[in-house]
Amino acid sequence: MVKIGDISLGEFPLLLAPMEDVSDPPFRYVCKQHGADLMYTEFISSEGLIRDAAKSTQKLDIFEYERPVGIQIFGSEIDSMVEATKIASSVNPDLIDINYGCPVKKVVCKGGGAAILTNPKKMVAMTKAIVEATHLPVTVKTRLGWDDQTKNIVEVAERLQDVGIKALSIHGRTRVQLYKGDADWTLIGEVKNNPRMNIPIFGNGDIDTPEKALEYKNRYGVDGVMIGRASIGNPWVFREIKHFVKMGQHIAGPTLFERLEACKTHLDKSLEWKGPIVGLVEMRRHYANYFKGIPHFKEYRMRLVSCTDVNEIQDIFNELELLFNSPTFEAVTEI
Repeated sequence: MVKIGDISLGEFPLLLAPMEDVSDPPFRYVCKQHGADLMYTEFISSEGLIRDAAKSTQKLDIFEYERPVGIQIFGSEIDSMVEATKIASSVNPDLIDINYGCPVKKVVCKGGGAAILTNPKKMVAMTKAIVEATHLPVTVKTRLGWDDQTKNIVEVAERLQDVGIKALSIHGRTRVQLYKGDADWTLIGEVKNNPRMNIPIFGNGDIDTPEKALEYKNRYGVDGVMIGRASIGNPWVFREIKHFVKMGQHIAGPTLFERLEACKTHLDKSLEWKGPIVGLVEMRRHYANYFKGIPHFKEYRMRLVSCTDVNEIQDIFNELELLFNSPTFEAVTEI
């Protein structure tokens, strides 16, 4: 049984990676429905929380159905991160996660995210201060290092554990790599198999099939895997991996109607949380992902992303349902 503090996550937990502009409450809802064991908010700026910026404080919204759920924060100043930790802790998440891995330029240029990989001493000091500022378990998500010359994750992991973190998620790339090339799990395995380590180690990077999840579990010994991009438009990836890891065989993929229902649910939750205008607009980025591989979907997508009325969207969904019921349609469809 894998545990983070007192939080039990099962034998081989699957974590939904925090993704900016993706892993909001509506998206987390559909992922939870299909087997995500632990989820995180989008990363939240410590400075934004302190200023009470609307975009940052809205990201603090968590719901009972999501639990266990962690709030992820990022920033460059220790004092600000401590204050943000106290604010985040006050809304009663299950844990606080520190982002030391985001490679995006606008974050790194301000000293946040992966920028701290260039200063392990500060990383450790910041982590210690955050651990001491909250009653909740603190976890960290990071990368192998800044570049190929600074892959110091084995040493850094020990030091972070020593100051009190309860779990560590490692993306198998450096900051310089961004998301290019293949993730290297070798050092993730070294961290996990380091006899000094006694906290859960989760691997992240390129987990997009059940086979790969099981292979990496067996090869590197990780306690669980964190799934990011492979879950976008495909929340079923969690149930598929769970079944394959447990049974050694594939479970049937989602039907066209399951895809449609998940998209509808995602839209409903988006409207409920964000309101009729923002909820409708921000859902536009998800339609194509839910219907990958469907012939001639482009015309439907163009109509969906241009709609400004929920009833019109429902009409399009009804058209799609009729299309999927066509006796000749599914025979030529591959997803």
